[in-house]
Amino acid sequence: MRLNSVRCLLTAFLLASLLITALGLAPSTTFGQEPGLSLVRSDSSDWSQWRGPRRDGVSDETDLLTSWPEGGPEKLWTASDIGSGYSSPIIADGTIYITGDKEEDLFVRAISLSGELLWETQNGESWTKSFPGARSSCTYDDGKLYHMNAHGRLVCLNASDGAELWVVNVLERFEGENIMWGLSESLAILGDLIYATPCGDKGLVVALDKSTGDTVWATPALEEDQASYASPILVNSGEKTLLINCVTEFSFAVDAMTGELLWRIPRVDPDNTVCSIPVLTDAGLAITNTSRGYGAVFGVALDGSTAEQSWLQEITISHGSTVCVDGQVYGYSSRGEARGWVAVDAASGDVRLMSELSGGSLIYTDNRFYCLTERGTMTLQELTDDGFNSVGEFQVGQGKDCWAHPVICDGKLYLRFGESLFCYDIRQ
Repeated sequence: MRLNSVRCLLTAFLLASLLITALGLAPSTTFGQEPGLSLVRSDSSDWSQWRGPRRDGVSDETDLLTSWPEGGPEKLWTASDIGSGYSSPIIADGTIYITGDKEEDLFVRAISLSGELLWETQNGESWTKSFPGARSSCTYDDGKLYHMNAHGRLVCLNASDGAELWVVNVLERFEGENIMWGLSESLAILGDLIYATPCGDKGLVVALDKSTGDTVWATPALEEDQASYASPILVNSGEKTLLINCVTEFSFAVDAMTGELLWRIPRVDPDNTVCSIPVLTDAGLAITNTSRGYGAVFGVALDGSTAEQSWLQEITISHGSTVCVDGQVYGYSSRGEARGWVAVDAASGDVRLMSELSGGSLIYTDNRFYCLTERGTMTLQELTDDGFNSVGEFQVGQGKDCWAHPVICDGKLYLRFGESLFCYDIRQ
């Protein structure tokens, strides 16, 4: 009797499955993001690397001001004479770290949470060619500070006093060539490894022992390719962790533990102006390039260890990068049918204009977008059915090329413009 019951249940299940398939109701098996993909989060609870704990421009902070008074939130302090540059600050264990060029040298500086200089250490030469100034942000991990200057000098410092522990020039070690505006990669760390993308004859992307600087592995070079200005993300995928980044001819992923090249897809940028970090979305990846007259945003579908382009939109999102919120990728486009702050649907590539406010960089937290324009206007935007609605703004400084990204940590907003760092209280 029990056997007959089981047979009846199996028969019913089979008939139901056939009916669902015939009616087109079966779950989709099309190429798409593998369930369980997630960004690797840093061990620090602060803003210990560029673009935040997951390198995605999204903060987890809450109870922040939902609008700003006229003139903006209270400014707590200004740290001047930090050196010239476009790098963003990072914050870890109660200390702010930032880089700046002064005359012929690049300096890494530690600043207290009240704005006082604690120490400064030189990391090689400054960048004095086109658009002079410091590029990359520091990365903090387990009491150490890591930074690569525009010439490929990668240094490990003691975070408490700035003492140099080891140094490697990745362009020299892996036979790479510098690029027009200098290397700008903000380094990623996972476990005992620190990663760089010299794109040299002896290594596309490389992993160094973070304690010694010794080479652990190097992914073989891609023929006739160059480094870009982009920084990598780290993505959990089942039992593997992927390191995903862009060079001039390809977007690629390697196994972060072994360096094995898992996939690469063409993403040609004739003028080598790839400068935005890849963004993980519910549908896969959003990757941008910005060559003059050629800028585009690519949708990339992921399926385990493979990838393919799923859509393309000819808009230009530059070094202001993007954030992904609820399946929409937000950023500023200077080219295409929608010029201004836009939302790009991560699944389809459809574009919607959100605001015609001047362009720049952005981060997101507590249901608000923090949009900083290249002219130094800091704005707070709420999302409405009609697009962005400004609920506050103030002027950070005077001039242009305000390219450092905003940082939020412990209820404070940090903004770098030129040779100054500003701190604002944005708690409710």
